Amino acid sequence: MTIRICDMLPARVDRRWALARQLGVRHAICKLNPDITSAPPPSDFDTLKAAQQNFAKHGLTLSGLEGDQMDMRRIKQGLPGRDIDIEAYKRMLQNMGRLGIRLLCYNFMVGMNWGRTQADIPIRGGALASGFDQSKMQDHKPLDGVGVIPAEQVWENYAYFIERVGPVAAEHGVKMGLHPDDPPVPSIRGVGRIFGTVAGFDRALGLLDAPTHGVTFCQATLGLVHDDVPALATRWGKAGRIPFIHWRDVVGTPECFHEVFHDDGPTDMGALLKTYDDAGIDAFIRVDHVPAMEGEHVAAEALNAGTAGSAVTVGYETMGRLFAVGYLKGLLKGQGIPFE
Repeated sequence: MTIRICDMLPARVDRRWALARQLGVRHAICKLNPDITSAPPPSDFDTLKAAQQNFAKHGLTLSGLEGDQMDMRRIKQGLPGRDIDIEAYKRMLQNMGRLGIRLLCYNFMVGMNWGRTQADIPIRGGALASGFDQSKMQDHKPLDGVGVIPAEQVWENYAYFIERVGPVAAEHGVKMGLHPDDPPVPSIRGVGRIFGTVAGFDRALGLLDAPTHGVTFCQATLGLVHDDVPALATRWGKAGRIPFIHWRDVVGTPECFHEVFHDDGPTDMGALLKTYDDAGIDAFIRVDHVPAMEGEHVAAEALNAGTAGSAVTVGYETMGRLFAVGYLKGLLKGQGIPFE
């Protein structure tokens, strides 16, 4: 087993880059979507190379990309023009391979990515956590610009996508980790969500038999829908299908849950790390969805009003991440699990 601790860092230099180095975290994961960077997407070789060089200049290795790195609407919704976008996606994978960036965490959530309905749920000591309550999602109202898309249509769109980009990832040695739908419910406002079950993942993995076609093991999301996460980690891990782990915990059900501190949830986090080790998993791992602690601002009103923009960092505040990384390293060291 090789565990590489990484952190989700912004595309532009800020204090989080320095904090990662001070924590001993050397691997950076980044989102380079033009909406964030105002630069071309990483399907442009020079864009990706410049980002890699900038991280290196500051003592960090750009080890992976996470999230939608370009406009994915036509691909995910099966709209005319998706073949143009798929070709751009292929170029991104080729560029990643050329530059030695071997991890891509992606999702196939249509219309909206991971979603929460509240950002100010008080937990231990008055810290604030984000949460989801499906009763507040107004399922009777279709998403603007999306409409109603049944699950089987989403499956057709995903199969069309992965059957074209997956072989390119395999050719260039880029491991694609499919992230679970978060929240893992069957549909949101008329749009099917197909990766909220273990059966959905098994079906996806069956579409392409390649070691670079795998799962982002978001242990909290999977824990909401499967009663034996260690067994699941063992099965997929021993098959070499877990290139990336999102280390987090929640309390609740798929329809209503909230985040918790990493040492204050229902999961035995140390035992699960030991499971990863026993399964021989070779993966990057990063702490995810941390609470906001004293003195940190969470734009809860904007989120609750549905007006939250890119400046809202719900789940990605600083102090909770510092705590979580320290806790992760302590558990790994305490059990003699090697990591870098």
